[in-house]
Amino acid sequence: MAQFNEIINGNQLTLVDFYATWCGPCKMMHPVLEQLKEDLGDKIRIIKLDVDKNEELCDNYRIQSVPTLMLFRSGEVLWRQSGAMSLSDLKNLIANHQ
Repeated sequence: MAQFNEIINGNQLTLVDFYATWCGPCKMMHPVLEQLKEDLGDKIRIIKLDVDKNEELCDNYRIQSVPTLMLFRSGEVLWRQSGAMSLSDLKNLIANHQ
């Protein structure tokens, strides 16, 4: 948890994917997030957190469904949404926060 806080409190734009291994939409998001990282490179950091292995952290952020995506910079939540998203929607979202 300390490492997570250190990362989201940094100045780099960080997208956190709260997911579960048994979740179908979460599995659909995996290639989308890989492509997003490939396209944006160092402009964004992407972290995947398994909700079943990080229960306390998920409770702190009130994660109630998966996937839940959250965008952070300097410890501030800039955006949050539950459910799968397209690559183009994610790119537009990130462009609006750069």
